[in-house]
Amino acid sequence: MPSEEPHQIACHLDRLLADRGMTLTELADRVGLTIANVSILKNDRAKAIRFSTLSAICRELDCQPGDLLTFGSQS
Repeated sequence: MPSEEPHQIACHLDRLLADRGMTLTELADRVGLTIANVSILKNDRAKAIRFSTLSAICRELDCQPGDLLTFGSQS
């Protein structure tokens, strides 16, 4: 079995939360996820995200998917 390549998608959830004065707990409650699952996304440990979850996060943070996720070395 070939080894899994690390992904190059960066999540900027911490920055968006800070910009909006929202806590991880508050976001988790608003989108109906556990704090643990939102934390996995925030810390770039997620391997996938459902479009419904992405939509809910973007709705609550009033952002676009490109504000939350970037590819490669973009910050």
